[in-house]
Amino acid sequence: MARVDYFNDPNAPKANSIVPSVTAVALNDDGEVLLIHKTDNDLWALPGGGVDVGESAPNAAIRETKEETGFDVEVTSMVGIYTNPAHVMAYDDGEVRQQFSICFRARIIGGEAQTSSESKEVAFVAPSRLDELNIHPSMRMRIEHGLADQAEPYIG
Repeated sequence: MARVDYFNDPNAPKANSIVPSVTAVALNDDGEVLLIHKTDNDLWALPGGGVDVGESAPNAAIRETKEETGFDVEVTSMVGIYTNPAHVMAYDDGEVRQQFSICFRARIIGGEAQTSSESKEVAFVAPSRLDELNIHPSMRMRIEHGLADQAEPYIG
């Protein structure tokens, strides 16, 4: 399903849903961050997605990372909570979703890179190369917060 992200756009459609979602900041031994090239909006992003009924947020981050990248991870801490009502995602079925995402730090414990229906590329990217990629500003904020390893999680 195609998706258009709106961020601080006064012409954005009004949200009609909110779905708890998660993302994971996972680094390899060289300090490169695990990213996917998304199929729905053609942007680079952290692996992640919606939390299923009966599932905890950390377990959703583990599941989504495996599904989208092929890597097994364990959650080690929380980066932050991202709930900006000025960031909405419009899907081609009429859903307009307000952002509600919990971002975790995770440690890679196994697996190997593989794409999925949601990821056309899986890559480890050096922080110095992030500016070369098309990354949504809200996702970029999560990546920067995850790389900063702040003592307290971001709440916003």
